[in-house]
Amino acid sequence: MKITATEVNDLRKSTGAGMMDCKKALVEASGDHEKAIEILRKKGQKVAANRAERESTEGLVLLKINEEKSEGVIISLNCETDFVAKNKDFLKFATEILNIAKNVNSIENLLDSKIGDLSVSDKLIEQTGVIGEKIEIGNFKKLSGKYIGGYVHAGNKIAAMVALSDSTTVSEEVSKNVSMQVAAMNPLALNENSVDSSIVKKETEIIKEQLIKEGRPENIIDNIIVGKLKKFYKDNTLIKQAYIKDSKVSVEDYVKSANKNLSVSSFIRVSLV
Repeated sequence: MKITATEVNDLRKSTGAGMMDCKKALVEASGDHEKAIEILRKKGQKVAANRAERESTEGLVLLKINEEKSEGVIISLNCETDFVAKNKDFLKFATEILNIAKNVNSIENLLDSKIGDLSVSDKLIEQTGVIGEKIEIGNFKKLSGKYIGGYVHAGNKIAAMVALSDSTTVSEEVSKNVSMQVAAMNPLALNENSVDSSIVKKETEIIKEQLIKEGRPENIIDNIIVGKLKKFYKDNTLIKQAYIKDSKVSVEDYVKSANKNLSVSSFIRVSLV
């Protein structure tokens, strides 16, 4: 049967699929719009299965903070190429998922949530068929606290949020600057006490092995390890890191200089790499 350009365009608007794919689906469905949508969805499932082993290392990282500044969420929507990541329809889809993510508490709940008639999980499969690349949610993180601020690095490849101990006149500026610090320096933990014990143990073993190879006397090795661990904490914990906008002070010192009663409570970071 003859399929009109209007019918093809209507299906393209409904699904986001390419013109030729829409035409083929309509021909197969004998012009039935709903059946054609189902055919495209099935195609999406087939494409998704074929691309399951592909790496989706490109994409977008987005964040959203509520009006009260008490809770925020970061998601990454991953794809295979930067070309797709820069497409406005991909950004629109990622934003739809982000707006749902702010209302759920786990990636499982997010995948079960609805976009129109489809679950997010099924929509990802559908979009894999439409776009022709593996599309998946790479990360989902939430943060809550007295004051939440965030920063998205240019290109939407990295996003970070921090929770501050209080909402003050400087909290917006401080939280953004500290979020930039988190994005740039990727700290392992907030402070010395929150570094995972397994990381400390491994670092200690590495330092000790290096000192033994250097021929350091055994009776001073333990003292040297303490000093080197102190340097490790300074480089890898957020509040002790040198502040990126003024390396003469630590992040902790910067926050206190803005408001002596303010401190960083926690942080999250999501990156495509």
